[in-house]
Amino acid sequence: MTVRVERDGTIVTVTIERPAVRNALDPATIDRLIAVFDELGSDPHARAIVLTGAGDTFCAGGDLQWMRDSLVLDDAANHADLQRLAILFERVWRCPRPLIGRVNGVAIGAGAALVACCDLAVAADHSRIGFSEVRIGLVPAIFARFVVPKIGVGHARALFVSGEWITPERAFEIGLVHAVVARSDLDQTVRDLARRCLAGAPGAIATTKRLLDMLAGDDPTAAAATLTTLADVRRGSEAQAGMQAFFARRPPPWIEKG
Repeated sequence: MTVRVERDGTIVTVTIERPAVRNALDPATIDRLIAVFDELGSDPHARAIVLTGAGDTFCAGGDLQWMRDSLVLDDAANHADLQRLAILFERVWRCPRPLIGRVNGVAIGAGAALVACCDLAVAADHSRIGFSEVRIGLVPAIFARFVVPKIGVGHARALFVSGEWITPERAFEIGLVHAVVARSDLDQTVRDLARRCLAGAPGAIATTKRLLDMLAGDDPTAAAATLTTLADVRRGSEAQAGMQAFFARRPPPWIEKG
């Protein structure tokens, strides 16, 4: 089981459950998350959703074996592989229910993007968040559609270009998370927030979220463009060299020696 779904009345907790690999996403986990969000989005008994990871990690991004396998994919398979990831973020972003991120540790790459897709996010004070794609020759193309509306182009530039991890306090300052609490207070804070979301009418909340997307100028053509960008980059020489260096635990070729 890669994803656990638990219900407490009308509050549903979705947990990425791969603690041995820090809850990294692989194709099976991605497909399961898509199915879960499809189901919950049309379930009238799911009034608020909490997204989190098992253990002390939220989500460490892409699974390493999945990344290794991607090195040998042809163009068509590479595009299809990334299409599933794009669908996942589309489903999470457009979830009609209030979605609360319970950030219980590291959230990197795809994990950080999942945080950005949440309507509200509460981070434990030991968490770290970042987008490290450029450090291995990749680009956060699919993620950018969801991160930029949350924190703005300026903050996104700083995070994406540097590839640095930030503290939850900094994530709060730029609007990526909405509260930072002690680890011991995380569960109670998230529960209280979920219960407060139940005060809103379900239809009104769903309509409000669609309205916000419209006002933000959500461009339906951007999904295909960002997917194509990442597919092209992942097949390119920089990404191939960067990922191979990462797996070999050596610096990528663009790092100056000495």
